Amino acid sequence: MESIERSVSSMSLRTSELLVRHQTDLSRWPIFSILREDILNSIKKICVYGSSGNEAIIVTIEDDIYAIGSNCSSCLGLGDTHSSFEPRKIEALCRKGIVDIAFGSGPHVLAVTSDGDVYSWGHNGYCQLGNGTSNQGLHPASISQHLGGRRVIQVSCGSHHSLALTKEGEVYAWGQNNCGQVGTGTTANQPTPRKISAVIGGRNVVSVCCGQTSSLALMDNGEVYGWGYNGNGQLGLGNNVNQPNPCRIHSLQGVIVSQIVCGYAHTLALTDEGSLYAWGANSYGQLGTGNKANLVSPSRVMQSEERFVEVAATHYSHVSAAMTQTGKVLMWGQCRGQSITTPTITRFSITDDVFATFSTPPVTWRMYCIDQVKGARVAESIATSFDDPETCDLKFIVENQEIHVHKALLKIRCEHFRSMFQSYWNEHEKDSIEIVQYPFAVYRAFLQYLYTDNVELKPEEAIGLLDLANAYCEMPLKRKCEQIICQGISVDNVAMLYAAAIKFEAKVSRSGRVLFRFALNHLTAVTQTEAFSKLDGDVMMAFIRKAGTAGAFKY
Repeated sequence: MESIERSVSSMSLRTSELLVRHQTDLSRWPIFSILREDILNSIKKICVYGSSGNEAIIVTIEDDIYAIGSNCSSCLGLGDTHSSFEPRKIEALCRKGIVDIAFGSGPHVLAVTSDGDVYSWGHNGYCQLGNGTSNQGLHPASISQHLGGRRVIQVSCGSHHSLALTKEGEVYAWGQNNCGQVGTGTTANQPTPRKISAVIGGRNVVSVCCGQTSSLALMDNGEVYGWGYNGNGQLGLGNNVNQPNPCRIHSLQGVIVSQIVCGYAHTLALTDEGSLYAWGANSYGQLGTGNKANLVSPSRVMQSEERFVEVAATHYSHVSAAMTQTGKVLMWGQCRGQSITTPTITRFSITDDVFATFSTPPVTWRMYCIDQVKGARVAESIATSFDDPETCDLKFIVENQEIHVHKALLKIRCEHFRSMFQSYWNEHEKDSIEIVQYPFAVYRAFLQYLYTDNVELKPEEAIGLLDLANAYCEMPLKRKCEQIICQGISVDNVAMLYAAAIKFEAKVSRSGRVLFRFALNHLTAVTQTEAFSKLDGDVMMAFIRKAGTAGAFKY
């Protein structure tokens, strides 16, 4: 067992990692309920699959890969068919930087490494492993040679077929094709990865997902294409006809989709404005429409002022989940045998917990990262000590307002402060420091982030914090700010956010690019807003010139 059996005290974790790890979160998944505490504490990522949620792949902090469970069809990749409720190492995948894992119903399993290589193993009766045979895969084996050396960034599995998305935005497919789910224009099984050239060939695909026997792809311009089985309308084409080639979902015309996920036979889509659409099978209420009628075309779900930022589903079940911008997690569909036909608010903080607790079987809808989970007792104690004048040994003064902090924690959490409080800096002996470069709300949010790992700011304020994160070289904070900005964009505020991004020199960052692309996609509506009319003349002209260069005014 080597490293997986080491206790937490012997692991070389950064303090920030210790603060966010929460050993009891995995107890929601039945398969992990019998693991020892030291093993749970070593886990970084998991993927739970199998007909009863009784198989799992574990990625440890030290990048070792383990498998546990019943090992149906050798889907644990251990070289045999023996069940194991003690984690066993998958040597072929250790230290390869696994970034994505997908699984089918056989089950068969695909894994993607940080170098873009694809490994497959498990059930292979329909050539879904992509190795050119139908022989069961006992060990993970690379199939990158069949992908022409392309670097893969995402994989997805249906019941017995597989998709791979390359860095270049190409889609390769293989496996069972009885309903056209491989997208080759025929219904013959595909033994090795084959590039889907029809319709989406030459387009830039940014995401793929699979239902049991259907496939969908999201383009970089927000269009969605579907192919394969369509008996329940899960392709969203307005009919129930199977499609052997990708077909665009025209009823989504006018909206920009930013995320798609597939359930067993239904589909969810999230737009860049935070709206949720659903279509396909609805026998358990998984569309969230308040009834159980199937829909062959996308329908907007739960129209409200609060925007959604994430949707979740898996081809293994009939459960749907979503998260709102304020962190509310909702679920609907077949939840532990009960049909919930309208989105219902839960007490969970992440959508993954819905599938651990209410999905049948309890499987992950994505590769689950433990570091996404909020911390427990120690972290809570540290968080509550923020801005506490009784225990602090330093205060920052920003816009004549005080923020009380602790030097030791700032030094642990931030390289900028670690340098600042060296003996040769003037600030080393000070118990009060004035900050003039940033607004109070921005600097307070930064300091609070160091205590909590959370950021609670409006999108326009997050742009200022993004500027600070760049200056202080706080990359995790930078990503959080960009997420807040990107999730908070609307037609009414994008002009204001874009102007703020320019002010804080964030126009070349990811958020700046997303803001510009959003404004471009909704150009007519944006130019009619009050915020656009109030733009500084130079900013407005610069935007118009950039939009023209991007082809916005071509006929």
